[in-house]
Amino acid sequence: MKCVASRFARPRISWCHPGENYSAIEEKTILERIPNILSPELLYLIAQMGHGDELVIADANFPAVTNVKRLVRADGHSVPAILEAILQLYPLDSYVGKAAAVMRRVDKPGEPAPIWNEYQRLLDSAEGRHIAIEQVERFAFYDRAKQTFGVVATGETALYGNLIIKKGEIAPS
Repeated sequence: MKCVASRFARPRISWCHPGENYSAIEEKTILERIPNILSPELLYLIAQMGHGDELVIADANFPAVTNVKRLVRADGHSVPAILEAILQLYPLDSYVGKAAAVMRRVDKPGEPAPIWNEYQRLLDSAEGRHIAIEQVERFAFYDRAKQTFGVVATGETALYGNLIIKKGEIAPS
């Protein structure tokens, strides 16, 4: 038998049978088709969101605690990894011109940050269409973040790595 670490217990609980090596821990999840990167807290947060609600996926420099109604920590994960996982669970708003927004660069206002290309690729791929991304001035971005449904604070180290996404409608099955 292998050692097991439970992702759905906080704090993380690991157990091994006598004589087993803790370095060989195998991660298990309880639900199928849910990306392992999404914690129970993050799943709960996005499950509560309605059509038109916005979510900030913040980089490590973002002042999350001062700009938030609801905060979920995803330290150690990148914004692209969290974005890709979330986009597997809900669509973006198709009734608005720009269902995503980034913080406009202060150092080079007209130029995209390198990480934005990855966001564009993930958004377009998940939606099967081009998703326009709005560039928002820094302090306007902070003001908008205060009005969002919640913030996911990641360990993303790329500068200008903050992203806001607007949840769309989930069609009846």
